[in-house]
Amino acid sequence: MGRAVFLLSLAAFASAASLRATDPLLPLIAEEYGVTAGAASAAITAFALSYGLLQVVCGPLGDRYGRYRTIAAAAAVSAFGSAACAIAPSLDMLVAARSVSGATIGAFIPLALAWIGDTVVYEKRQPLLARFLVGQMAGVAFGTAAAGWLAEHFGWRSIFFALSGLLLLIALLLVLEMRTNPLAARGGAGRGAIRQSIQRMPRLLLHRQLQVLLATGYAEGVFIFGALAFVAIYLQRRYGIGPGLAGTLVTAYAAGGLVYALLARRALRRFGERGLATLGGLALVIGYGGLAFATSSPLATLCIAGVGVGFYMLHTTVQTHVTHVAPQERGSAVALFATFLFLGQASGVWLGAQIVDTLGLAPVFAAAAVGLCALTALFRFYLSGGT
Repeated sequence: MGRAVFLLSLAAFASAASLRATDPLLPLIAEEYGVTAGAASAAITAFALSYGLLQVVCGPLGDRYGRYRTIAAAAAVSAFGSAACAIAPSLDMLVAARSVSGATIGAFIPLALAWIGDTVVYEKRQPLLARFLVGQMAGVAFGTAAAGWLAEHFGWRSIFFALSGLLLLIALLLVLEMRTNPLAARGGAGRGAIRQSIQRMPRLLLHRQLQVLLATGYAEGVFIFGALAFVAIYLQRRYGIGPGLAGTLVTAYAAGGLVYALLARRALRRFGERGLATLGGLALVIGYGGLAFATSSPLATLCIAGVGVGFYMLHTTVQTHVTHVAPQERGSAVALFATFLFLGQASGVWLGAQIVDTLGLAPVFAAAAVGLCALTALFRFYLSGGT
């Protein structure tokens, strides 16, 4: 079990690195293609949009062919998508290549979560999910820091060549794991599984508890991920630093999440789910609110770390409920949740781009803080038994 989860965590690493790799590159992409930073952010929006929309396909494919097998195939295709990003001759081509990457990389984390939900009892699931998400946190750190530093020394395209090689390696390791681990090699259902999975999704949308969780995921995407996409460029413009240092400072987000992962078991016992969600929301509000008005890069970095702690405290609580609310249709439920989460991110980045090009960067974070305050209150109400 340990090695299988580690490899899934490695896939989560690649997924998060690919997702966040574009963030510190926005000024360079905008300069090369002669567009505004808001226009360049279309590369981030495209990734998130295809990531979210294709969940309705990735989930059923996992049900049909097996979750591990589907992740391995998606990793192989994603490698070619990243290579296409590296050689894109225009912004439109880059956006198209990012769409392909998002569509395939989108299979990694939701199917991994569903696989863990299938094989781990509920009582042990949240701490294991926190450890699994260490790979995602490390991927965020690698994606932002490596993209920035590689861009300074070898050009902004170099990170996509690196990601392409990493994704090919992950595909190979997953295939080797399936050859030796019966749980990983476990196949999917019969030929009608895809049709049945897709047919289940509209019925799941009528599930009252899942509706609340899907709305929560969408709001997380809008306010947390939508604002996060502009943190690196904000640091560059406000404090006059380069993409490498800006990307490195953004790794404080992942460091904050890692702190929570190490303390997750004790924190859950001490505060319970409702307490974790409340503290997580508070950290998010303070983090983004403080970032909007931070007067120095060290203070901004501390705010970014607060956002990381808050996100993982809140999000792992939400994810745990998603894996439990419809156990007989877990794959479809997790896929729907990922769809709403990343559609929220796509919406948030688009809205943020409008704010950036008209009002500037700081108002994006102030708006996120206000929205997260409302989200935390609503999710507390859900955990208390409200619907």
